[in-house]
Amino acid sequence: MYAIITGASSGCGYEYARVMASKGYDLLIVSNEETIHDKANLLRQEYGVAVLSLVQDLGVQEAAKLLYDYCHTNGIEVEVLINNAGVYHDRDFLDDTEGFNQLILNLHMHTPAMLMYYFGQDMVKRGKGYILNMCSITADIAVQRLSTYGATKAFLQNFTRSLHVELKNKGVYVTNVTPGAINTGLYNI
Repeated sequence: MYAIITGASSGCGYEYARVMASKGYDLLIVSNEETIHDKANLLRQEYGVAVLSLVQDLGVQEAAKLLYDYCHTNGIEVEVLINNAGVYHDRDFLDDTEGFNQLILNLHMHTPAMLMYYFGQDMVKRGKGYILNMCSITADIAVQRLSTYGATKAFLQNFTRSLHVELKNKGVYVTNVTPGAINTGLYNI
């Protein structure tokens, strides 16, 4: 059984990959950065599990279907889905570009929701699965210059809670993590 971790080339995503590998899971780690292949090699060497790495832009509308089809085509059965990929800007909504606003909406809402839709169906059929969504403390507070970030994380947090109730009696467990700022490359601290 595999665990998929999106945004796994650095920060929390890479740490999630390390934890899942330490528990014996084979991994599919996904990122839009080529360094994901180097991280896969490190994980293979350190933990001795199978690690597949995929460079994919998860910020495009069809990303979830493409990732699901990749798994189906390659016989990758997913028990754990960790939706971690994200972007961050400290900028007012109207001052940002149309492209970035489309990216953050897709990456934080559309892609994770559709990944849960596709992989969740398989998990329900097997009667077992786990989904973890990376949210943010900004989901619960309004912050100037973070309106889009916080709102997209609020969607993901609320969606996660609803899906938890919907799937818990079907053997699929859905939860989220809601941290404050973490010193990763995302924030350029």
